[in-house]
Amino acid sequence: MFSKRFLMMALATTVALPAGGARADFKDGLVGGLVGGAVSGIIVNESAKARERKQQTTTTTRRVYQAPVNSVERQQVREEQTALNYFGFPAGTPDGVRGRNTRDAAAQFQAHMGYPATGYLADYERQFLISSYYRAQSSGAATAQLIAQRGQGTRGLLHAYRDEAAGVTTYAAAPAPAPAAPSSVMASIPQAAQVPSAPAAPAAVGFAALPNLMGSGGEGPSLASHCNQVSLITNSNGGFVTEASMGDGRVALNEQFCLARTYAIAEGETMAASLKGVTQSQLEDQCRAFEPAMRDHVAALSLSPREEVVQNVRGFVLQSGQSPAQLAGTAKICLSVGYRIDNMNVALGSALLLTALGEEPYGELMGHHLNEGFGTTRRPDLALAWYQGAVEAIERGAEPVFAPGNTGRTGLLRKAAFQTQGAQTGSGGSVQPVATLPTFKLD
Repeated sequence: MFSKRFLMMALATTVALPAGGARADFKDGLVGGLVGGAVSGIIVNESAKARERKQQTTTTTRRVYQAPVNSVERQQVREEQTALNYFGFPAGTPDGVRGRNTRDAAAQFQAHMGYPATGYLADYERQFLISSYYRAQSSGAATAQLIAQRGQGTRGLLHAYRDEAAGVTTYAAAPAPAPAAPSSVMASIPQAAQVPSAPAAPAAVGFAALPNLMGSGGEGPSLASHCNQVSLITNSNGGFVTEASMGDGRVALNEQFCLARTYAIAEGETMAASLKGVTQSQLEDQCRAFEPAMRDHVAALSLSPREEVVQNVRGFVLQSGQSPAQLAGTAKICLSVGYRIDNMNVALGSALLLTALGEEPYGELMGHHLNEGFGTTRRPDLALAWYQGAVEAIERGAEPVFAPGNTGRTGLLRKAAFQTQGAQTGSGGSVQPVATLPTFKLD
C-alpha cells in the first residue's frame, strides 16, 4: 500500500509541473528519483518478506527415535539388578532398565571386587555376580553362617566365594559338632554294596556324620564348585574366550557350560515364580522324582549313542500320560532346581526330556556333562554328537536358549567341540569309531 501511494504521488507531481526544458530536466530527475526510490522500497520490502517466509518454512522439527528394548536384554538387566540389591549395592526396583542407579550399583560392585569401576559389567563379572546370587539363595543356613563369619553382610559372600574358587580359606571353620545319633532319614537311604578292600583312612573328626548337600547327592564332584573355579579363570584371563581368541577348546567349553547352567537356573526361577502356593522345598521334593524315573536314561548317556538315547526317552514321554507342554514346563523348572541344588541326576533327566521333546538346543548340556564327567562317565567322544545336534538345530533356525544375544556362540561351540575331540583322538578333528566297551581310565 505504501508503495502504491508513492507511485500515485509521483504521477501527480509529473502532471502538475509546467512545460519547458529546465522544468523537463527537473521533472525527469524528480520522477526518476521518486520511481527509483519506490522500486527500491518494493525490492527491500519483498526481500524482507521472502526472508520471513523462508524462516517460517525452514523450521526443523527434531524427533527422537527410541529403539524398542530387547526383552532378553531387559531380563538380563533385571537379573543384575536383583543380584546387586541382594549383595547390598542399591540398584533400585528391578525393572530391566539400566539407569543411573543401576550403573552406580554396578560400579560399587566392581570396586568391591577390585574390577575397573565402569558401571557396565563385563561378561565374566556378570557371570560371577549372578552365579554368586543363586548360590547364596540355594545354600540356606550355610549362607547365613558364612555371612556371620565374614562380618561384611551379604557383600562378604562375594569375597568368600572368590577365595573359595581360588583355594584360599580366609574365614574360620565352624567348630566340630559332637557326634550325633544316626538320622532316621539318612538310615533309610540304601547304601551301595561295598567291595572288600584295605582299611579306609580315618575320616576328619567331627564331620563323618554330616550329609553333603552340595555334591550331586553325594555322587561325584560339585558342578557349582567347578563353575566357581571356571569363573575365576575367566576373570584372570580378562573375559570369556571367543572364537577368534580361542586357544584351548576345553577352556571355552567349560565357560559356556557354566554360562548355560546360569541361564537354565534363571529361566526356571522365572517360571517357578508364577506357581502359586508352592514353596522351594516342595519344588525340590517333586523334582527329585526325576531321579528314579530317568535314572536308566541318564546312565545310558555314558554308553549309548545320542540317537538311541533320545529315541528311548521319547518312548518314556509317550508312556508318561502327560502332554508335551506339561512335561516341557516341568522339565525347565526341574532343570533349574537340579542345577541350583547341585543334583546332576535331576538336571540331566530334565535336559534329556527337553531334548527328546524337540527342544534340541538343550542337547548342548549333555555334551558338556559328557565332556567333563559331571553326573556321567567322562566321554568326550560321545559328547560331540550332542554338541553337533544342538549347534545344527540353531543353524536350522531353532531359537537359542542360552545367551541368545551372543550371535558368535554357536560358531565358538562348534570350533571348540571339534578341536577338543581332535585332541582326544589325535585325528585333527575327525571322529573315530567309538568302542563298545567302556574305558576304565582315571583322569
